[in-house]
Amino acid sequence: MVPSSPSTTTGNEKEVVRAYFNGTGFERWRRIYSDTQEVNRVQEHIRHGHNKTVAAVLHWLEEDGDVKTRSFCDAGCGVGSLTLPLAAMGARGITASDLSEAMLSEAQRRAVAAGISTEQVRFHVADLEALRGEFHTVVCLDVFIHYPQQAAEAMVRHLASLSRNRLIVSFAPYSLSLSLLKAVGSMFPGASKVTRAYTLKESGIVAAAAAAGFQPTGRHLFCSAPFYFSRLLEFQRC
Repeated sequence: MVPSSPSTTTGNEKEVVRAYFNGTGFERWRRIYSDTQEVNRVQEHIRHGHNKTVAAVLHWLEEDGDVKTRSFCDAGCGVGSLTLPLAAMGARGITASDLSEAMLSEAQRRAVAAGISTEQVRFHVADLEALRGEFHTVVCLDVFIHYPQQAAEAMVRHLASLSRNRLIVSFAPYSLSLSLLKAVGSMFPGASKVTRAYTLKESGIVAAAAAAGFQPTGRHLFCSAPFYFSRLLEFQRC
């Protein structure tokens, strides 16, 4: 049974995120998630960290083999940073979704440019709460930054309900030092603060997965680059 849809902190917060990635934020993140040199130092660090997280997931999937016979859900796919190389590995049952029509259109454009067959990837615009279906593996990378703790835990349970076997998620881990850094940074003008960024306690994420019948596999990664902090965890159905 699919649980009731989790929600963000406020009723309009999701719409703020949607509008940002369909508007002013789209070009910024399109550049970050590409190989263009038209990025500043902060954006370059974010790109490096994100690429490292994606590379770790691809390595885990490649280690396990059989990507051609398994179904995947890339929840919050952005411009296709995970979906496209996964398709290039031979995966044919990928469902890729994103809240932003602009980001998803860019992912589709890149897929066509890479010669990826429409039979391999099904793209559709949807927020995480609206996702339905059943997949061997569900992956959600660098999306929980938009979810506070309680909503993120509810989302873990929701995504787990879509997975027959494996769940892989990343999030910005809570720490006192990072919280202080965020507090200091919020006092100064500069980078866009249109959308809120949340750090999460790993214990709550693990407990939410356990409540949905999943346990950690032991494969994990902590990626720390200036302006990018990410904890990557893999879970398997018990």
